[in-house]
Amino acid sequence: MIHDEIRSLLDAPPDGEDAPTIDAIEHTLTAGYAKALALEAERWRLERRIAQVAAELGGKSPDDEHSELAQLGQRLSSADGDLNNLRGLLSSLRSRADEVRATVV
Repeated sequence: MIHDEIRSLLDAPPDGEDAPTIDAIEHTLTAGYAKALALEAERWRLERRIAQVAAELGGKSPDDEHSELAQLGQRLSSADGDLNNLRGLLSSLRSRADEVRATVV
């Protein structure tokens, strides 16, 4: 999982034999940004579906509507949490990449 990869790089020593290369850091940053974009797309789809279900209120039984809305709300909340967590990790990893680049020069 990308979160684990980022944490592993952040936990590694910043220099020395066990330090990750700038290529490894940049590769993980790219994968992390791709995952963040996917999470943002999922949030967008969930928001659209919530709006659609809300607009259809009255066409189904109230229990069906509330159940689907509750599930969509939980999924949206989960996606928000995942995205915020990932953004924090990516910010830290981006800072680490800047540090590594500064020592390579």
